[in-house]
Amino acid sequence: MNDATSDVDDKYKTLLESTRAIPWKINWETMQFSYIGPQIEELLGWPQDSWLTANDWIERIHPEDREYTMNFCISQSNDGVDPAADYRALKADGSFTWIRDVVHVIRENGETTALVGFIFDISERKKMEDELLTLNKKLEALSLQDGLTGVANRRLFDQTLKAEWFRALRSRQPISLVVLDIDHFKQYNDQYGHTRGDDCLIRVADALNKIPLRSTDLFARFGGEEFVFLLPGAERQSALEIAEKCRNTVINLAIPHAASPTANIVTISAGVHSLPPSPEIEPASLFEGADRMLYQAKEHGRNRVACS
Repeated sequence: MNDATSDVDDKYKTLLESTRAIPWKINWETMQFSYIGPQIEELLGWPQDSWLTANDWIERIHPEDREYTMNFCISQSNDGVDPAADYRALKADGSFTWIRDVVHVIRENGETTALVGFIFDISERKKMEDELLTLNKKLEALSLQDGLTGVANRRLFDQTLKAEWFRALRSRQPISLVVLDIDHFKQYNDQYGHTRGDDCLIRVADALNKIPLRSTDLFARFGGEEFVFLLPGAERQSALEIAEKCRNTVINLAIPHAASPTANIVTISAGVHSLPPSPEIEPASLFEGADRMLYQAKEHGRNRVACS
């Protein structure tokens, strides 16, 4: 490095080097460092005298951050605008740490002549931001998950129905819905208690959630003992097959239900509705149609599927 203190007044040098912020200065014409604080070695592990030119700075930026950071800082500096950039800097041990570079552009007669700035260690801040982002994602996921059964909840169903409805409008594809309900669930709770009732819901949801579906399909708990399968692009027959598979899956669980007038085990009834979306009808009409079929299945003896 050139004489490290040639462009730094001695009366400020001690002050600058005692701060956590790392001062530096670059000659814009030569692109050489006039000065960089000795604190840089503590932060990144690179000796103070290894910072000779702007290339040393560029090469020590994470490859994924390098092009944007370099182009942003150079273009801003050329225009006389003070840039600030957050990026991952390469440490001497091969690891990376987050830093913030705050730059002031020095201009004479309208031309950039030098850059001075401070480097700040923001690794702890970034760590906290990442932890907060992870927590927010977890909270968002929990807000779309049924608290008892762990499957998707009503909120996610409503969001997905709206999105898939308008997608089906554009693609002119049908959309199907299966609405199913555990038969005589009130009597189950009365007979066995609400704790066993919760266990029953969990077992039924877990079994239904394991039925193979396409990536675009959604299984969710609608509320109480009611569940739904949203099947974008599925024709009536495919949805009917899913509903029958659900009914048989629950039968195979063989959960005792001594209070059921339908069978001595837990069963379900299901309603299926398929339609091609159109601008004249609302997404809610899909659920209304499937719910009518569910009512019909119950009226005809339960433990069965009705379809329209």
